[in-house]
Amino acid sequence: MKNLLLLVHDDDGQEARLQAALDLARAFDGHLNCVDVAILPVLDTDPWSGGAGTAMLLTEEKAREAANRTEIERRLTQEGVAWTWFEATGEIAPCLAKAAALNDLIILNRRLDGLPIPDMHAATAELVVKSGKPVLAVPEKMRGLSVAGRALVAWDGSTEAERALCAAVPLLAKASHVQVLEIEDGSTVGSASDAATYLSRHGIHVVVRAEKGTNRSVAETLLAGIAADRSDYLVMGAYGHSRFAEAIFGGVTKRLLDESPVPLFLVH
Repeated sequence: MKNLLLLVHDDDGQEARLQAALDLARAFDGHLNCVDVAILPVLDTDPWSGGAGTAMLLTEEKAREAANRTEIERRLTQEGVAWTWFEATGEIAPCLAKAAALNDLIILNRRLDGLPIPDMHAATAELVVKSGKPVLAVPEKMRGLSVAGRALVAWDGSTEAERALCAAVPLLAKASHVQVLEIEDGSTVGSASDAATYLSRHGIHVVVRAEKGTNRSVAETLLAGIAADRSDYLVMGAYGHSRFAEAIFGGVTKRLLDESPVPLFLVH
């Protein structure tokens, strides 16, 4: 995980993203690729304005981001990590997707609890599905990622779970404790012991725990597992069902993006 793509934008989740990115950069001697996005305002629908309102809002947004850049660059020069700065104008997900090609991980928030703009939940979901890259989605109030801490891996044998497990190997290799949690609800298609064997060949020794199907949902079981194991982050395959289905009927990924108290390492 040498190339880390970091969303820079002056919002309530920025400090959490930055602290997680710095911790990863130090742990992996990595490089931060900072994409500072000036978000396009909602289009002015008044036909008599000639777009003046939209232009004014965009000018204000760019001014805020210019001031934000000055402050973040000042901090980065003191942090002892390598970084490059890029600027973009538009929506978060397309701007980061365009920059994602030669990066190992995208760092975002799982959601923001304040104003509806930016819609970080939607941007993170879109990037998980469309970028082809792992996404680290951090809680808004988090201050730092415990790279050498306790990792929980959600396992159901799905293609998404396999991809998440494989992509997370460099991170899991630095963890002090790794638990693979298998929820036996009748949908599991592969054994957690296979996942443990795979990780052991990378020098990662894990504890496997199986949870029998109960009246709790899979999401509730994972949230309980995070608390019981005192996990510092969760590795999971994302959107095993379509995003449309999750939006309409609810789903594990959506619930975790809404409620997880720890960072989520997500791969579709």
